[in-house]
Amino acid sequence: MKIRGLIVSVVIATLFLGACAQSSVTGIKIKNREDSLSYAFGIVNYNALISDSLNLNPMVVAKAMIDGQKGKPVMTDDEARSYIMQFISEREQARIAKQQEMEKVNYLDYIKENEDFLAKNKEKAGVVETPSGLQYEVIKMGTGPKPAATDRVRVHYSGTLIDGTEFDSSIKRNEPAEFPLNQVIPGWTEGLQLMPVGSKFRLFLPEKLAYGANGAGPQVKPYSTLIFEVELLDIVK
Repeated sequence: MKIRGLIVSVVIATLFLGACAQSSVTGIKIKNREDSLSYAFGIVNYNALISDSLNLNPMVVAKAMIDGQKGKPVMTDDEARSYIMQFISEREQARIAKQQEMEKVNYLDYIKENEDFLAKNKEKAGVVETPSGLQYEVIKMGTGPKPAATDRVRVHYSGTLIDGTEFDSSIKRNEPAEFPLNQVIPGWTEGLQLMPVGSKFRLFLPEKLAYGANGAGPQVKPYSTLIFEVELLDIVK
């Protein structure tokens, strides 16, 4: 829910529920057009408010409105908006996590296939696994300096899935890629720091060091292990 919608819901909650703070709520009569409009807002929006699982204490909502009317609120407008935005952000994160957990069931076979691949791959001669789960194989070891995470690098690469499907290649575009090393997926940030300039490595990225539950485009499904052949051409100054 956007902040504007949430604020509107709060106001509606006050119109519809906050009156319960008044002892005379049951005696309220609809006397004029303004009363009818107020009642209509409450009826139309009550179900939406409840279905959105927004649990408000009508007594506190009413107090806030009255404090604001008197010019003596205990929160500034900026503090109130910040609290609402934090609430929205936390609830959205929880919603996404729950949705991803539910969707993960659809990928259990695919996840196992990728995990089995990595388990077998790390047993191959020349393949090294780091504590994070990154696996790499040296194709050619360069003699230049190694980049730091804060460096900008220039590379040539090709990326494939475990079945050999190529999903990206700077080599085919005939255009090296250039980027800050701390602004790419974690497996690249870690892997390229192991490579002196002039090196060519094969990197095997488990999904947690790649795109995880989100995937990337139509070819890289969620929970995909990614394999990159990367040549570190230069550290860009």
